[in-house]
Amino acid sequence: MDFQKISYEVKEQICYIGFGVNSDKSMNTLSVEVLNELKDAVSKVSADSNLKGVLFFSHTPGCFLAGVDVAIIQGLNSEAEAIEGCEAGQSIFNMIEDLTIPSAALVDGICLGGGTELALSCNRIIVSNNPKTVMGLPEVMLGVLPGFGGTYRLPKRLDLPTALDIMLTGKQTRAKKAVKIGMADFMMPPERLLTLGPEYLFKTIKEEKSSLKDLAMDNFITRKIIFQKARETVLKKTKGFYPAPLKILDHLEASLGKKRKDYLSNEARAFAELSQTKQSKNLQHIFFMTDASKKMDNKDGIKKVHKGAVLGAGTMGGGIAWLFAKNNQAPIMKDINSTGLELGLKQSSSVFAKAVKKRRMTKDEFIRKQRSITPTTNYDGFNQVDLVIEAVVENMDIKKKVFAELEKEVSNDCLITTNTSSLSVNEMAGALEMPERFAGLHFFNPVHMMPLVEIIKHDKVSDETLRSLYNWALKVKKTPIIVGDGPGFLVNRILMPFINESAYLLAEGVSIEDLDKAVLNFGMPMGTCRLMDEVGIDVLVKVAKIMHDGLGDRALPCDISKKAVEKDLFGKKNSKGFYLYDEKGKQGEINPEMLALLPNSKKSMSETEIQMRVFLPMINEAANILGDGIVDTAQDVDLGLIYGIGFPPFRGGLLKYADNEGLEKIAAAIESYAGSVDKDRYELSGFLKKLIEDKKKFYDYNVK
Repeated sequence: MDFQKISYEVKEQICYIGFGVNSDKSMNTLSVEVLNELKDAVSKVSADSNLKGVLFFSHTPGCFLAGVDVAIIQGLNSEAEAIEGCEAGQSIFNMIEDLTIPSAALVDGICLGGGTELALSCNRIIVSNNPKTVMGLPEVMLGVLPGFGGTYRLPKRLDLPTALDIMLTGKQTRAKKAVKIGMADFMMPPERLLTLGPEYLFKTIKEEKSSLKDLAMDNFITRKIIFQKARETVLKKTKGFYPAPLKILDHLEASLGKKRKDYLSNEARAFAELSQTKQSKNLQHIFFMTDASKKMDNKDGIKKVHKGAVLGAGTMGGGIAWLFAKNNQAPIMKDINSTGLELGLKQSSSVFAKAVKKRRMTKDEFIRKQRSITPTTNYDGFNQVDLVIEAVVENMDIKKKVFAELEKEVSNDCLITTNTSSLSVNEMAGALEMPERFAGLHFFNPVHMMPLVEIIKHDKVSDETLRSLYNWALKVKKTPIIVGDGPGFLVNRILMPFINESAYLLAEGVSIEDLDKAVLNFGMPMGTCRLMDEVGIDVLVKVAKIMHDGLGDRALPCDISKKAVEKDLFGKKNSKGFYLYDEKGKQGEINPEMLALLPNSKKSMSETEIQMRVFLPMINEAANILGDGIVDTAQDVDLGLIYGIGFPPFRGGLLKYADNEGLEKIAAAIESYAGSVDKDRYELSGFLKKLIEDKKKFYDYNVK
C-alpha cells in the first residue's frame, strides 16, 4: 500500500503509524483522505501476524491530532449523511480497539476531538510533558457531540461526572491532569515518546477505579442523581439555548451499559440530529470566521515585539501590562504618580494570582512575570521599547500632548498606539511627526477576559504598522479586527443604539425587570441595565455625546442616564446604578433611587417587541457601518460583537441572524418603528435598502 497522508513503518516487530507526514501545516486533522489511509493502515496491521504492537504518533511538533477536519462536519447536508460519516469513523476506531496486539497513542501537543477519540481506542495513552499537550472532546462547542466513539470510550476510562464535565464543557485537559484522572496512562518528555514507546506498550497499568466510578456504572439510582445534577448545571449555564449538552446527557443516560454496537448506533444518530440544527450550523460558521481571523497572508516587513510599554496605569493600564508580561514582553508601565502605578500593579498581580489558584501557572512564574513589569514615572527605558500602548484619560488634548512628548523618547521604528474607545484616531495622528507608525489598539475591559482588540486605521497609517499590530495581537492570543476611524469605531458604535434604545424603553415605562429579562432570553450574557452598570453610566453619558455629535439625531441620547449621573448613580463603580452592589461588587436589588427617575406608570410590552426594539437598531447601525466602510465584511461585524460584547454565538452573529431572519422582514420592522416610535432613530439604512434592492444578504457583501 502506498501511503501519502500518513507514514507506516515496522521496526523490530513494532508498527509505527505517523500523522502529518509530508505536510507543511502546523495542525494535523483527520480529513477524509487521512481516515481512508488510516483504515488501510490498521487493516494492514491486523493482517500482519509478525507484529507485536502498534504505536500512533505525529511528525508535527506540538500537534498529535487537532480533530476531524471541521469542513467534513460543515459539508453534512442531511442526517443520513452524518450517520454514514460517523459509522465510517467508528468502524476504523473499532478496528484499533479490536486489534489482538497492544496499541498506544504517543501524544505530544494538541490532541482534541477525533484525536482524543483515536487515543481512547488504544490500549495505552502516553502523553508528553510538553506545556502544549492537551486532550479533550470540544465537539459541544460546534453544537454536536463526539461521533467516533468518544461518548462510549471516555466514560469507560473515567468516572462518570468527570467524563460528563469534559464532554459537556469541551474543556481541554493538560497532560499532568490527564494522567492524574486516568485519561492518559503515562507521561514523559516528548523526545522520549518514540524511544520508550515500545517498552511502555507492554507496561502494566496500575488501575485504581474510584468507588464513585463503580457506583455510577453499576447503580441506577446513583447514575440518575448524577444526570439530574448535570442537567441542572447545563440549564443554568446555557439557559437551554444550546441543544448539544442536553443531547449528550440524553444519549449517555439511555446508552450506558449497552453493547458497543447499540451504543455507537445511538451516538451516530444523536450526532446526526445535532449536526443539522441551526445552532450547530451557526457555531460552525463562527469557527470558520474565527479560524480565518487567525491567519495572515503576508508577514513581510512586520515589526516583532520583544518589549512593550503602557502609558497610563490604573485598571486598564494594569490589564495591558499583564498582557505584555504574560507573553514575556517585559513591559514598562508609566504613570504620573505612584497611586496609578499601584493600582496597575494590583490589577496585573490579581490576574496572575487567579492563574496560580487555578494551577495554570506556578508561583515562581507568577513572581517572575509580575516582576518583569517596571513601574515608572519617567521615560527611562522607552528607547528600547517596540510597542507603546497609551491608556491615559479620554481627553483629546491630553492625549495629543502625551504623544508629542512620547515620540521624542522612543526609537523611530517603535509602534505607537492608543487604547481610546471613542476619540478620533485621525485627529490624534496629527500630533505625531511619524503618523505612519501610529494606530488605535482598542482593548475591551477586562483585558484578561475579553478576546477582542480593534485595530483602528487612520489616513496616514502604513500597511506595515497594521500588519505588525495584527500579528502581535495574534501572538498574545487576541482576536484582532481592523476597523476604520469613526465615532465608536465598530463595537461601541453598534452597542450604543442597543443601550440608548433600552433607555428609551425605560423612559416609556418598561420595567427594569422586563427589559433585562427580555435581553437575557434573547441570549445576551447580561441584561442591558446590568451592562450599563458594568460599563459605568457616567462613561456612557460621555460616549453618547460623542456619538450624537458624530452621527446626528439617530444617536440622540435618552436623558435617563444623564439624570442618573446628576444623582451620582454611576453603576457598579460606586455600588449604585440600576442595581445596588455590595462591597465585593455582587449585584443586589434594584436601586430605589433609580426607580425614582423612571415613570411611575409601567408599560406592558411583550418580550418579542422589547427584543425587536433593542436589536433592530443594532442591525440598522451595522448596515450603516458597512456602508461607511468602517469594516469590509459582515464577518468583521459579527466577530466584533461576539468577542466584544458576547452577542449569542448560537445565533451566528448579529448579521448572520439578520440574514437568517430575512432582510425584507428586518427592514419592514425598522420602517414600522420609524412611523410609530421615532423617525430619526429608526431611519432605515441606505446600505440595507440597497442590499434588499439587489436581492442580496449581508454575507453576500465583501469589498475585498
